[in-house]
Amino acid sequence: MTAVPGRRSSTFTRLLRHGFTDASAAERLLDSPELAPLRDDPVLLAALGGTADPDLALLGLVRLLEAQPDPGARQELLDTLIAAKPLRDRLLGVLGASTALADHLVRHPGDWQALVTYESRDLHPGVEEFEAGLAEADDPVSLRVAYRRCLLSIAARDVCGTTGVAESAAELADLATATLRAALGLARAAAPEDDAQCRLAVIAMGKCGGHELNYVSDVDVIFVGEAAEGADETEAVRAATRLASHLMRICSETTVEGSIWPVDANLRPEGRNGPLVRTLASHLAYYQRWAKTWEFQALLKARPVAGDLDLGAEYVAAVQPLVWKAAERENFVADVQKMRRRVVENIPAAEVDRQLKLGPGGLRDVEFAVQLLQLVHGRADTSLRSGTTLDALQALAAGGYVGRADAAQMDEAYRFLRLMEHRIQLFRLRRTHLVPEDEAELRRIGRSLGLRTDPVAGLHREWRRHATVVRRLHEKLFYRPLLDAVAQLAPGEARLSTEAARERMVALGYADPAAALRHLEALASGVTRKAAIQRTLLPVLLGWFADSADPDAGLLNFRKVSDALGKTPWYLRLLRDEGAAAQNLARVLSAGRLAPDLLMRAPEAVALLGDGDGGGLEPRPRLHLEQEILAAVRRADGAAQAVTAARGVRRRELFRTAAADIVGSYGTEEQPAEADQGALVDLVGAAVSDLTAATLAGTLRAVVREHWGDSLPTRFAIIGMGRFGGHELGYGSDADVLFVHEPREGADEAEASRAAGKVVSEMRRLLQIPSADPPLLIDADLRPEGKSGPLVRTLKSYGAYYRRWSLTWESHALLRAEPVAGDEDLGRRFIELIDPLRYPADGLSEEAVREIRRLKARMESERLPRGADPKLHAKLGPGGLSDVEWTVQLMQLRHGAEEAGLRTTRTRQALAAARAAGLIGDEEAEILDEAWVLASRVRNAVMLVRGRAGDTFPSDPRELAAVGRYLGYGPGHVGDMLDAYRRTARRARGVVEELFYGAGER
Repeated sequence: MTAVPGRRSSTFTRLLRHGFTDASAAERLLDSPELAPLRDDPVLLAALGGTADPDLALLGLVRLLEAQPDPGARQELLDTLIAAKPLRDRLLGVLGASTALADHLVRHPGDWQALVTYESRDLHPGVEEFEAGLAEADDPVSLRVAYRRCLLSIAARDVCGTTGVAESAAELADLATATLRAALGLARAAAPEDDAQCRLAVIAMGKCGGHELNYVSDVDVIFVGEAAEGADETEAVRAATRLASHLMRICSETTVEGSIWPVDANLRPEGRNGPLVRTLASHLAYYQRWAKTWEFQALLKARPVAGDLDLGAEYVAAVQPLVWKAAERENFVADVQKMRRRVVENIPAAEVDRQLKLGPGGLRDVEFAVQLLQLVHGRADTSLRSGTTLDALQALAAGGYVGRADAAQMDEAYRFLRLMEHRIQLFRLRRTHLVPEDEAELRRIGRSLGLRTDPVAGLHREWRRHATVVRRLHEKLFYRPLLDAVAQLAPGEARLSTEAARERMVALGYADPAAALRHLEALASGVTRKAAIQRTLLPVLLGWFADSADPDAGLLNFRKVSDALGKTPWYLRLLRDEGAAAQNLARVLSAGRLAPDLLMRAPEAVALLGDGDGGGLEPRPRLHLEQEILAAVRRADGAAQAVTAARGVRRRELFRTAAADIVGSYGTEEQPAEADQGALVDLVGAAVSDLTAATLAGTLRAVVREHWGDSLPTRFAIIGMGRFGGHELGYGSDADVLFVHEPREGADEAEASRAAGKVVSEMRRLLQIPSADPPLLIDADLRPEGKSGPLVRTLKSYGAYYRRWSLTWESHALLRAEPVAGDEDLGRRFIELIDPLRYPADGLSEEAVREIRRLKARMESERLPRGADPKLHAKLGPGGLSDVEWTVQLMQLRHGAEEAGLRTTRTRQALAAARAAGLIGDEEAEILDEAWVLASRVRNAVMLVRGRAGDTFPSDPRELAAVGRYLGYGPGHVGDMLDAYRRTARRARGVVEELFYGAGER
């Protein structure tokens, strides 16, 4: 062909118009001798332009023509290609979509004939037709050739649109069935003596069992064997195992014609560690005693396909009742959802955005959601017991278990994603679920799906659209019908029956499903805007409630908050529009009693859960808290009103801290749980301690202002002690303090003492007045002379007492002393007074060490509550808080004078300083730190869950499970939590025995 220099030929232009990307190469191929007769044929160019990849289709056609054995065969192909549109569309469609099938046609150039006939039996073949297509295969190589020939016809119908994705998947499963039967036939023929001894059934599982197979996929199977009449069972199982192993090799091994697909038997009992073949009785014994939830989920798709079909039917009939009882298992929904999360978590980070099957919004989301609903409702409704995802989804919609519109959207999305998966795998016939990154491959996939204008952009757009639908609906499918069950529906719309709704609530973990449904009805019924927004929010909230240990409490608390705030414009808008707020609220309302109780007393604090300007769970600095409280005190009319305002701030900030702790412990969809448990303990300790100090400062200012105006006749300071002084307060901790005053110059000492005493008594009274706000209990029992001594002393009196009467335990207690409120100079001078006592220049005498050890031992034996399990007592038990703190404090008393880092009131800082100074080994320090953090977390958890302080794990199973969730243990793992606590405490006690009790002196 001759073209004018500098100008494109008309053929070149036509090729570009027909979708060729390399028109120059295409022109050269059209000029080849094989295609010379059809070079300018418009029918051929149009047909090539209709394929997914015209360049690839043209290249494949030339290769196929070159492979024909003689000119006559080549001419027959060309004549048929032009004359028969069905062949033209099928053959070129396959060549433009699959290099692997093009390679097969080149190796077997006569196989194009399989695409010529266009009868109804060719359009919808089943197992029988595929068995006929494989019948002449008499060895693994010929079986592969016959398999590819059958696959060629399936792919041709698929790419031409003759069959839809569901029909193609079913045909692929039928071809797999025929192939398994042929492979078993070859194995039997190779070992007739084994065949005579046993009955062997092949049970298809997974996609093959569900009649929805991919082009390239492992074929999941389970083998069931029985002895033939008169045969020994043990020998029969061995013979069946040899047959099954040979069948797997026939299908899986690579030959000159490649492999067919791997046969995967890992879904069998005990997985790859279990025997390949079991008897029916052995299968049942395992499923009845040992099987996990996911194994029953997998059995949904079990289908006998090869071998002894009667035995296969017996197997399916025997396991089906167990499958439909799976939803009655404890933590059933949580187990299924956890398995789905684990799948997502195991996807490599670089692949998660390209995963078509396993990623968020992928195929597995649809399959898991449908299977979950089947297992819950299939017990009572046999119409739901299909192994095919789309059939099951249709049945769920017909029965009202899923909304029709939701089911239609999910069906459309699933079909699109499966079609993408088919097109990706068909290209090279390789098992993959990753969307390619190469633009040429994306263009081919897009065109194969009918996206011709801008295939790459169109493919990304449609893929993301459908994935978004799946992400939005896969949980909603489970929860939305619960609302429809209690709401008014459009005429003709099916609804979940009351019994089905109850079943679903029970499966979710609700102990009182009737009450839960009443709450849903109260929240979601009606035609108001509020009800409409609630119906949007609740499907997601129900899922988050179900992820907690007490879904009932979560839903009840949400109803209470909504009743209180439902008419407030910003409340539902906050939950709907601010991503974090709704999930944060769900976590807080279902994690225990403390946070909901704090919230109910002032529901407007829900605004803190948002991520906008008015929200934020970050604890506020002490300076800001004091400024707010002191400003409220100045505005108040009298001390009582001022302290009420201060307690209100305290309640709100306690809620903020508790919410931050809960959200950090549970994690959210956007933010995983805080991995550093110590950081959460430090957050709570610092926040609650700062809040307590600010509250005391405000109360002190209010009392002084009420009775003395601007200033007292005496300087007054509050010294934090114990966990308060150590910035380690928990939610339920009292405020341990000392009160110190110093009469001002010229003031009467007796009057000054009376004034100081009145300040203390008024502060204690006002902070404990019964009200909607939690009381703040002030404990001054660590003062000189304990409960027998005066509540408040002058600085001079403290000095005199400590010089003359101070006991070792008091020096020990003063290690935690830190000024928290009042006169800063007086507080500083108090610290200067006590430093020589708590950090003695010469360290501790041996007698003092023995006294501390005796006191600790006596405390362990006398103060532990009767009946409590010492090994699980977080404060006084072995390896608990007391053990760690006394061990650290003994090092402070001994070495604080010489090691500046030890002069701190905070346990973890002191422990780190002791480690840096070489007073304790790295491993020992880590053991003590881990035990202290865990024990602190347990105490915080108990207070959050029960709403009252406690040092031991709760006995109530639901409360114990809630503590477990807070500590990071999923449903059903309470025993693991207790074992881990005992193990951690036991290791810590070993260190304490050595360092504190002197098993090894340092």
